[in-house]
Amino acid sequence: MSEPEPTFAMQNVADSARLESATARLRSTNTIRTRARALLARARRGESAWFNVDDGALDATAALVADLTRARYPDLKIPYHSRWRHFEAGSVDRLAVFNGALADAAPVVSAGPAARARAQIDLVLVSVLLDAGAGADWGYLETASAHHPAQRFSRSEGLGVASFHAFMAGLFSSDPAAPLQADAVGLQSVTAERLALAFQVTPANPLVGLEGRAALLRSLGAALQAQPERFGAQGRPGGLFDLLTLGDNTLVVHELLTVLLVALAPIWPAQNTLDGHALGDCWRHPAARGDTTGDLTDGWMPFHKLSQWLTYSLLEPFAWAGIQVEGLEALTGLPEYRNGGLFLDGGVLALKDPAQATRLHQAGDELIVEWRALTVALLDEVAPRVRQRLGLTEDQMPLACVLEGGTWAAGRTLAQQLRQGLPPLNIQSDGTVF
Repeated sequence: MSEPEPTFAMQNVADSARLESATARLRSTNTIRTRARALLARARRGESAWFNVDDGALDATAALVADLTRARYPDLKIPYHSRWRHFEAGSVDRLAVFNGALADAAPVVSAGPAARARAQIDLVLVSVLLDAGAGADWGYLETASAHHPAQRFSRSEGLGVASFHAFMAGLFSSDPAAPLQADAVGLQSVTAERLALAFQVTPANPLVGLEGRAALLRSLGAALQAQPERFGAQGRPGGLFDLLTLGDNTLVVHELLTVLLVALAPIWPAQNTLDGHALGDCWRHPAARGDTTGDLTDGWMPFHKLSQWLTYSLLEPFAWAGIQVEGLEALTGLPEYRNGGLFLDGGVLALKDPAQATRLHQAGDELIVEWRALTVALLDEVAPRVRQRLGLTEDQMPLACVLEGGTWAAGRTLAQQLRQGLPPLNIQSDGTVF
């Protein structure tokens, strides 16, 4: 008997399964690493249209990172590269301030480990989504308190401190009796005007991508509200704590990233889609090849920088609540302008056309996509060189600590020496990628 002809419904199911498989692969850090390494190998063969690679500069770059790491952390007890480091700007222990405020709010807010973790997750998730580049002209003045003198912060530290105080003031909560939370209704009420007020934005103190940041938070609120099975009836990011620790005392890092990529997919700008599925921080590059002929992922280079930065930043609230964190090595380095700038300014990468450094680029331009991919691959190569110089193993200094020690700070240092802190390439930001 001959096989029955496939029906239209059967074909739809097959196409849907193929699309889901492709989307899942583009959300995998294994895909990020594999394609980034392939683009680096291609550049080393001289086939890149944009970059030359000087492997001889890798050791000097690693030495710079190692020396800076030792200067910043003389005891070599290096924390993760996460948003919590920005909350420590100016030598202020804002985590202690935050936990103290939570304890003072009891019994309205429970001060137990789980409740603390939920509130910390609320804070850090919103803060990370506000972390795209601020621009060179913006700063935040933190007024003096019992904990610290008045201080002014810019760039990532400024965004971290500003978002911390906005959270403490209840900007992201819909419940005046419980200001120390972020919830779906509160997030959907965030406007550019309210955010500008909280972040001290004026014509003389402009913040890049203000409208995009506010829109991103509103989209976040809508996504949280639409997923009560993940985020609870209030739509709080802290619902992730219950979702990922239900009946278990272990958190697998890539599972957290996957949940974030799936749950937050609707919030990203819609320019990057695969048959209607939002891909987020995933961009076209002709040399980012799929595995087989007809592979739907062919030509796509994923990064998921903000989602991975968020994952790094969420690990500590889980750990502080007594949850065992496993599989940290699955995450990649972060392809943003400080890490990428380290390799351009350190001489590992060189523009084939130096004039590109003076032009305005978009996040989706092939040159920028390739720069970010090369950054991911080179971070994996510089990390063991840094560990060797410091006499540490990968277990003692995982990539999250290399970044913190580290590569990000070294990129900033070189940028300050060469261009008063400006990145080596000029990228137009909408407040959601860089």
